[in-house]
Amino acid sequence: MELDIGNKKAVAGNIPDDRSPSPPPPPPPECSLQQLLKQTPKVVIIFAVVALSCLLLYHYSITFPFSGDYNSLATGTRLADSDNNLDGLKIILKNATMRNKTVIITTLNDAWAEPSSMLDLLLESFRIGDRTKVFLKHLVIVTLDQKAYARCVKLHPHCYNLSTHGTDFSEEAYFMTPDYLKMMWRRIDFLRNVLDLGYSFVFTDADIMWFRDPFSKFHKDADFQIACDKFNGNPSDLKNLPNGGFNYVKSNNRTIQFYKFWYNSRLTYPGLHDQDVFNKIKFNPFITHVGLQIRFLDTSYFGGFCQPSKDLNKVCTMHANCCVGLENKAHDLGIMLDDWRKYKESRVNQTTRGSARSWTVPQLCRGSFHRPRATKKKDGPVVFLQLLSPQQVAAMCSLLFIEFVLEQSSMCRKFAQL
Repeated sequence: MELDIGNKKAVAGNIPDDRSPSPPPPPPPECSLQQLLKQTPKVVIIFAVVALSCLLLYHYSITFPFSGDYNSLATGTRLADSDNNLDGLKIILKNATMRNKTVIITTLNDAWAEPSSMLDLLLESFRIGDRTKVFLKHLVIVTLDQKAYARCVKLHPHCYNLSTHGTDFSEEAYFMTPDYLKMMWRRIDFLRNVLDLGYSFVFTDADIMWFRDPFSKFHKDADFQIACDKFNGNPSDLKNLPNGGFNYVKSNNRTIQFYKFWYNSRLTYPGLHDQDVFNKIKFNPFITHVGLQIRFLDTSYFGGFCQPSKDLNKVCTMHANCCVGLENKAHDLGIMLDDWRKYKESRVNQTTRGSARSWTVPQLCRGSFHRPRATKKKDGPVVFLQLLSPQQVAAMCSLLFIEFVLEQSSMCRKFAQL
């Protein structure tokens, strides 16, 4: 009130006031989107950084995927670049072959080659099996990355690195993920090359334990023999449910043509792995046309967790099928080897076989398909981006940019209201 009176007096008497008048408040800043966009250099730089970061992360997730479980199929200086190294493959096959040009082949990546993992378990099964140690000199281990190859050459004389440019198969590949499918089809194409070179083979997944000589249980009149998840008792019945983890294939024109047809059928049935595609094409007239003789192996001799070989007096191989998770498989296969050791000990000591005629597995593998899989926190953003297409990644980057602009506009309006 006094301030008002003083001002009125100063004006009326024209008496100068020692106090200088306060400057007028500045006009509120313009905070429209148009005004923000006038700051072109800053906005463009921010948008470019966001977009480039998103796209680089997307590219990283595709080229070097952090995949996780089941077959789990590092970059750097390759110890053996085998994309076109057929000469090297010929030498390895020649050194490993049996008299009838037959080899035993398995494939694995770094996750499966680590100490106490699948490679160690597989080799141990050959050592403690019933007259199976001799097959180690005929085993060719095909590695899918440099790390697995480096460990293989320390443990085994016949190692071949099946590298794939632009793809890293070193991590554990979860069942039916893109990496898993790539590994499965890479394997089919490689096996076709082996047949082309004139070698028959027994292919065995690394999670299959060898306990007896399987050759005496193979069918003499078959070109292609495959193990089963479920065997119905008739080895010629195409309605058996096969498992591509174990098969015996003779090298001839029929099998070569079949493997080409099988590999090319991945394009007819996109998104399916080799075993599911085989289930589709086994009824195809092409099979009859080329005269391929297919037989399905009895699970009494070639069993697995899906349908175990219950009699240890008969079993030749046992597969950790119907199971996902590297840790689950390694745990149960370790117990399986202990079961076999107890069985052998009971035979040597001529003790009652009752406690050793059946397996104490599966344990962790039982129900593994229904248990949630833990995702590594550090892989979260990369795994998420693997699920997106390039268009979706671009849209996500655009939304981030728009959100940034709107946030800046909102802050500017708040400032104007102060």
